[in-house]
Amino acid sequence: MRYQFHGSNFLCRCKKVVITGLLAASLMGFSLILPAAPEKPAVLTENQVIQLFYQRNLDLLAARYSIDRAQAQEIIASAIPNPTISVQIAELSKNPNINSAALGCSKGRNVNCGPAEIYAFSQLIEMAGKRGLRMQSSAIATQAAESDFRDAVRILTNVVRDAFFGLLQAQKNHWLAKEIVTHYQAIVRDNRLRLKAGEIRGPDFLRINMESLKAQADLDNAEAAVEQAQGNLAMVLNWPDINMQLVVDDKWPEIREIGQSLAREALIEKALSLRPDLQGDKLRADQADKDLILANRLKYPDVTLSGGVARDPSNTVLHTGFAGVSIPVPLFYQYKGEINKASANLGQMQLAAEETKLIVRNDVVASLAAWRSADKIVKLYERELMQQAHQVRDRTELAYTKGVIGVLEFIDAQRSYKSVMLDYYTAMIKRINAYYDLAKSIGVEPNTDLSPHMEESIKSNLSIRKK
Repeated sequence: MRYQFHGSNFLCRCKKVVITGLLAASLMGFSLILPAAPEKPAVLTENQVIQLFYQRNLDLLAARYSIDRAQAQEIIASAIPNPTISVQIAELSKNPNINSAALGCSKGRNVNCGPAEIYAFSQLIEMAGKRGLRMQSSAIATQAAESDFRDAVRILTNVVRDAFFGLLQAQKNHWLAKEIVTHYQAIVRDNRLRLKAGEIRGPDFLRINMESLKAQADLDNAEAAVEQAQGNLAMVLNWPDINMQLVVDDKWPEIREIGQSLAREALIEKALSLRPDLQGDKLRADQADKDLILANRLKYPDVTLSGGVARDPSNTVLHTGFAGVSIPVPLFYQYKGEINKASANLGQMQLAAEETKLIVRNDVVASLAAWRSADKIVKLYERELMQQAHQVRDRTELAYTKGVIGVLEFIDAQRSYKSVMLDYYTAMIKRINAYYDLAKSIGVEPNTDLSPHMEESIKSNLSIRKK
């Protein structure tokens, strides 16, 4: 499945993460400095473009807000209930405890001894390990949020690569169009001399000149396609000011072993163990299981311990102390609603994990088939078609200059060469996209130069947020 970026909104299949906005500087800790207005276009490699994306795009930062919320929930879940301190003034009246015969009020007849004072302290004690279960549940939720973040990185990295290789294909087509224009200019110049010398007919020269004009029109279209691809890449990078200065390296990426040589089932098992979206769903199912246990533990009442001191002038004992225990009795309501809700949520999370397993299997099967097909086509071009196209063009051109063949055969050979080269570039881009789609479906980063830095930056970023 291909993911496309439209304007500033990108919708990906990331069920628990809504990726909106663009990335903040230093998200991944990479360092790549480009001049604000370079005199010459900056030639960027694939790695540099991806690093720039991590620096400048806010989508991943927005996805990380769920991690912040999950970490905040961990703090809430681990909190011990605060004690309660209460102060009461009792026996309030105009002249409280007047004429009291109590020992605490023996100051004489018609003396106001004051109201009673009560100072109390209470503490809720959670029973049946409820606090521990909440802590475990919230910790799992944080891990799931981190898996979602990794899944966002997995998906958005390929969005950047799509834009990068889209620009590379546009550049390749532009260079081919420019080469053909230059080639036709030389042919037209030579044939104009031949026309003056009477070696060719006027209609034949006009046909060649028309092909030269068509080649120039194709070059203009290719230039427009490059500008559009530059704008698309600049949009992904959140750098609109740099779009006209973007030039990408013209080297095709190295195809490394990521598991494409494995049997299909072995590759599926590898993906099931690595895909962060599946890991996130499994973690959410584990969290739902903890929540169900917690819901069942609600039937065990918590205990509130209380104690305090009292000063009562009307009492025979001026100062007294007291202690008590209160326990709610689940007589009428036994938390069936919470239990049923947690049970239903567990079923939903388990079903979501199973659905994601099916999606992973389908992704791997589809991307592996696309890779194998695209790889075969590119090898066919490199093994036979490209060499034959060059030979036919050169031999036909030589034969035409010798007068052996007519102008129509010559033009047809030129068109065939252009068609083969354009098809080859398209096949190469499809092969590259299929390769990275396969890596994405497995859950691996194929670029070994980028992978360790990416993982280190992700971990560093997560640890900073935890602080």
